[in-house]
Amino acid sequence: MSGSHACRRRPRARKGRGGGRRPGRCAASPRRRGPLPPRAARPRAAAGDMSPAIAAKEGGRQRRAGSQHHCLDLRGEVPPALALCGDVLPGGEAEALLPPPEAGSRGARDCRAELGSILLLLVLYVLQGIPLGLAGSVPLILQSRSASYTDQAFFSFVFWPFSLKLLWAPLVDAVYLRGFGRRKSWLVPTQYVLGVFMIYMSTQVDLLLGDGEGRGPDVVALTVTFFLFEFLAATQDIAVDGWALTMLSRENVGYASTCNSVGQTAGYFLGNVLFLALESASFCNKYLRFQPQPQGIVTLSDFLFFWGAVFLITTTLVALLKKENKELIPIKEETKGITDTYRLLFSIIKMPAVLTFCLLILTAKVGFSAADAVTGLKLVEEGVPKEHLALLAVPMVPLQIILPLIISKYTAGPQPLNTFYKAMPFRLLLGLEFAFLVWWTPKVKHEGGFPVYYYIVVLLSYALHQITLYSMYVAIMAFNAKVSDPLIGGTYMTLLNTVSNLGGNWPSTVALWLVDPLTVKECAGAQEQNCGTTVAAELCTKAGGSCVTTLDGYYVESVICVILGFGWWFLLGPKFKKLQDEGQSSWKCKRTN
Repeated sequence: MSGSHACRRRPRARKGRGGGRRPGRCAASPRRRGPLPPRAARPRAAAGDMSPAIAAKEGGRQRRAGSQHHCLDLRGEVPPALALCGDVLPGGEAEALLPPPEAGSRGARDCRAELGSILLLLVLYVLQGIPLGLAGSVPLILQSRSASYTDQAFFSFVFWPFSLKLLWAPLVDAVYLRGFGRRKSWLVPTQYVLGVFMIYMSTQVDLLLGDGEGRGPDVVALTVTFFLFEFLAATQDIAVDGWALTMLSRENVGYASTCNSVGQTAGYFLGNVLFLALESASFCNKYLRFQPQPQGIVTLSDFLFFWGAVFLITTTLVALLKKENKELIPIKEETKGITDTYRLLFSIIKMPAVLTFCLLILTAKVGFSAADAVTGLKLVEEGVPKEHLALLAVPMVPLQIILPLIISKYTAGPQPLNTFYKAMPFRLLLGLEFAFLVWWTPKVKHEGGFPVYYYIVVLLSYALHQITLYSMYVAIMAFNAKVSDPLIGGTYMTLLNTVSNLGGNWPSTVALWLVDPLTVKECAGAQEQNCGTTVAAELCTKAGGSCVTTLDGYYVESVICVILGFGWWFLLGPKFKKLQDEGQSSWKCKRTN
C-alpha cells in the first residue's frame, strides 16, 4: 500500500447499511467509535509579559505529529503508514497505539498500581519546565541591566522552538535504538546534554550577563544558549509525551495530561517565579533575611548548577532503573515513514480552508503584540521590581484553572469562533489600558516603591486581560479540535496549533524590535548633538549632555497595534468566522491507496 496522501475538498462517499451515504474510510482503518477531543496546548509565557510566569501569548506546547515507528537497527523494511485511521486519544495520539486489554489479561489497573510511573512522569515534566521558566526570567534580568529592545527582540527567538517542534517531531518518533527503548533513546541523551550544558553554563553565565558597570550583557551568546535549552526541552517533551502513552495502562493514560499540566507549571514556577524572588536582593532582605546582603540568596549561576546536577542524577536513575513497558506496546503499532509525515503535512496545508485559516490566524494577533510583548519590560524599566511582577503568577493560578472550564461552555457548540470574535475588541482596548498603566507607573512611585493600590490595579488589569486571552485561546483550540480530520487527528491538530502559536510569536518579536526605532530622543545639555544612534548617544554623554526621551516608541506602537487590530476585526474577522460554515468535507484529508 502506498504511503502517499492526497487531500481533496470532497471525498467520495459510499453507502452505509441503511442505504444512506457516508464518508469513505481508510481501508486499514479499525472500526471507529468517534474521536476523543485532543488536549489543548497551554499558553506559554512570552518575553515581556506583565507576569512572565503566566502567558500573555498563546505560544503553547505542541503535541507531536502522530506516532511513527522506525528504528536504527532495522531488521526488515518498516511498512508505510497503514493505521492513520485510529481513534484519537487526548493529545492527538491514535487509539490504535493502545489496544483494549484482552480477555484474561490483567485488565483494568488501579492508578495506585501505577503510582510510580505517574510520579516519574510528574518529575520529568517538572524538569521540562525548569529551562522554560529560566528563559522567561532572562528578559526581565536583561531589562534591569538596561538592555535595548532590539536586544530583547533578538532574545525572543528563544521562545520559538516549542512552536516549531513539529519540524523535527517525526524524527524523534521514528528513529530510535530498539534495545534501549523507543522513548529512552531520545529522553536519556537529551536530558544528559541539558544537565551537562547547565553545569557548564553555570561557570559562564555571569560573564554573559555582564557586570552592570561598563560591560553589558552578551545578548547573542545568551540567545544561543537559551535557544538550545528550549530546543532540548522541546525534544524531551516529544519523547515524554510519547512514553506516557505506553508507560501507563489504557485505563490510566488520562493521568498523563494531569502530570503534564501540573508538572510543567510547577517547573516553570520554580525556574521563573521562585528564581526571580530568591535572586532579588531587595526581596530576600525584606522577607527572608535578618541582616541585609548585597545579593540574593541564589544567583543564576547557582540555579543552573543545582538543576544541572538534578538533571544528571534523575536521568541516570531513569536510564538504569526504568524499563519501557513491553506489555503495553501493541503488536500492530501505528507505523509511518518520516517522508510520509512531511508529505501529509504539506497536503493538509494546501487545502483551501486550511490555508485560509493559517493566513488569518498568522495575522490575527498583531493587534496584541505591543501589549503582550513589551508592557512587562516597560514596567520594569519604570522601576517595578521584576520579582513583584513574577509573583503576580500566584493569585492568577485559580483564575487560569477556572476560566477554561467556564469558557468551554460557550465554545463547545458548532461556532466556537464567535467567542474569539467577541473577545477580540475587549483585548485590543486592554492594550490601550496597559499603555496608560505604563504612563501612570512613574507618577505613583515613591521612595519606598509603589503603593498597594497600584499593585491591585495591575492585578485587576491582568485578570481582565486573562479573561479575554483565554476566551480567544479556548475558542481557537475548540475550533481546531472541531475541524481536525479524526483519521489523522494527531498530525492535523498539531499543525493547526503550531500555526496558531507562530501567529503569536512573530508579532511579539517584531513589536520588541520596533520599540527603539519608533522612540525619539534628544540630547539635553549639549548643543549640536543628538541621540539617534548608540554612537550618537555616547557622543552626547561625552559632551556633557544626556539623552532624554521625548516620544516613547511603546506608546506609538500601542496605538498602531490597536488600529491594525481593529482593522483586522472589521475587515477579516467576518471572513474568519465564516470558516465555521465550511462543510466537514472542506477539512477532510482523504488517503489514496
